[in-house]
Amino acid sequence: MKACILGCESAVLSAAERAFFRETNPFGFILFARNCQDREQLRRLVADLRAAVGRDAPVLIDEEGGRVQRMKPPCWRDSPAPGAFGEIFLRDPAAALELARMNARLIAEDLYEVGIDVNCAPLLDLREANGHAVIGDRAFAPEPETVVLLAEAWIKGLRAGGVVPVIKHLPGHGRTRVDSHHALPVVDADLADMDVRDFSPFRSLRDSLAGMTGHLLFSAIDPDHPATLSRKVVAEVIRQRIGFDGLLLTDDLSMSALCGSIGERAEQAIAAGCDIALHCNGVLEEMREVAAKVPALSGEGLRRAEAVLAEARAIRSTRQAVNRDQALDSFERKLASV
Repeated sequence: MKACILGCESAVLSAAERAFFRETNPFGFILFARNCQDREQLRRLVADLRAAVGRDAPVLIDEEGGRVQRMKPPCWRDSPAPGAFGEIFLRDPAAALELARMNARLIAEDLYEVGIDVNCAPLLDLREANGHAVIGDRAFAPEPETVVLLAEAWIKGLRAGGVVPVIKHLPGHGRTRVDSHHALPVVDADLADMDVRDFSPFRSLRDSLAGMTGHLLFSAIDPDHPATLSRKVVAEVIRQRIGFDGLLLTDDLSMSALCGSIGERAEQAIAAGCDIALHCNGVLEEMREVAAKVPALSGEGLRRAEAVLAEARAIRSTRQAVNRDQALDSFERKLASV
């Protein structure tokens, strides 16, 4: 298995993509809105991706709710943004935690139905007053303790529905003043302050089996390299200070926060200590470049990858089905009551 997760261009797998995936054998795949038309189409696409590599490869998606939903109405429901649960938490903490769990369980039901087994959520980033709107209500709350409690409830709901969560964006994206999709954010905060605030939720949930980096430059840690490409950030902060030992995915390498060719970005991310290079836009030539620059999974990266695969199998085997209509009605009635 190559140390990469790749996308595809459209709602149907092309012959060229199928041949490329068969030859390359990426660890897994990631889907976006362009890939999601309806349930039957999406189920076929997921099955075709796995058939291309001849194994039960993980299939990822970003289903956070709010602004970040790849599976959209009218085929799928419009779920609340994570920040909505933080607002409820201020009034009724117990109800907020239960609603966060119920919402994640409903998301997991939709993912499981089409064969998607990994969700790139929840965010453990803090909602900073001066932060860029790229995070905003994608974050649960400004307080680390609240973020941890709501994220734990969210994770419980995903796992109960047979879906593996991916915490993001290590080591913390809340302070960004620019959108990392378009430019490189520079964070000048003091390391001690970041340790108390930004890193704290990740430290509390450091036993998660999968996490994703953020493309930010932390001048107090490594003034020359963004986190995804920084040995210092990965080794000294993510692995040591935070204590995260799960599978470490890059954020999307095609984002404009990073410089250099796609292949150079992938190579540098693996050299920095990331386990998996994530490439999302589905451009075949770019995917070829990524695949040419990353190694086969081995050593600690392979151990961590196998732990994610084992978790996916385990929670699918213990998953209990729910009646979606009844669960949604219960969620909506509870949401309306707080």
